[in-house]
Amino acid sequence: MNQEQLDKIRSADGFVAALDQSGGSTPRALEHYGIARDAYSNDEEMFDLIHAMRVRIIASPSFGGDRILAAILFEATMDRQIEGIDSPSYLWGTKKVVPILKVDKGLADESDGVQLMKPIPGLDELLERALAKGVFGTKMRSFGRLADERGIKNLIDQQFDIAIQILATGLVPIIEPEIDIHSPEKSGAEELLRSAIHEHLDALRPDQPVILKLTLPDEDDFYADLVKHPNVVRVVALSGGYTRDEANALLARNHGVVASFSRALTEGLSADQSDDEFNALLDASIDSIFRASTVKEP
Repeated sequence: MNQEQLDKIRSADGFVAALDQSGGSTPRALEHYGIARDAYSNDEEMFDLIHAMRVRIIASPSFGGDRILAAILFEATMDRQIEGIDSPSYLWGTKKVVPILKVDKGLADESDGVQLMKPIPGLDELLERALAKGVFGTKMRSFGRLADERGIKNLIDQQFDIAIQILATGLVPIIEPEIDIHSPEKSGAEELLRSAIHEHLDALRPDQPVILKLTLPDEDDFYADLVKHPNVVRVVALSGGYTRDEANALLARNHGVVASFSRALTEGLSADQSDDEFNALLDASIDSIFRASTVKEP
């Protein structure tokens, strides 16, 4: 793993930009950006449009390593270019933003109150390609809705099993067991989740670092012990459907946790904005998330 990139994520001020909408979430992301579903007729055209949106964000003068630690990319973005340069190389070489790749293939059907990840065929080959392109780490998402002990255990077991496989290649995994912000059992699910994560973290070797991406908790500083765990490079928070203002307010109350927002980052951006309007709004969004991510001790 790249030590300079590891040190940046571990200790620099900033947050992680989640730009990894995939097939299922891309139409909605484009609609939020002002591009209706009738603007494209097939997946290729859809991915061309979402790539253009991502390029506009990443190439913006507002987007840089002074406030952004890393960016999570969809596989198709990794395989494309920005201003004639492979996307991961552009992120690190031009912007000093660490490139991370989403590797999961979506969610399986719900069982025991959770949705595990679908199988990830060809993962080893994908990881090798990512390494060759200069990617630092990976991200994989699963989803919990209820405080079901067996379900949460299965969720975390799967995440760490695949994380060990990823670590063996030299990449650093982001483990993302999202908890539904609308769950009627959110607090209980978070208790089970924290306990299960601890059990797996304590079993890791010192040379096996991970990043945790977690839903903003009901209790402030609920994940403070995970923030301090020696195997945890960083704890980052997903916005999970909160507005940017809501997510920032919750984030600022969880010291040591930084953002990894997707929709909250791009909220308000539109394809029909002028470059000046777009860059100004993106700058304000990045600044607000950066400030919420850099709140120090209580």
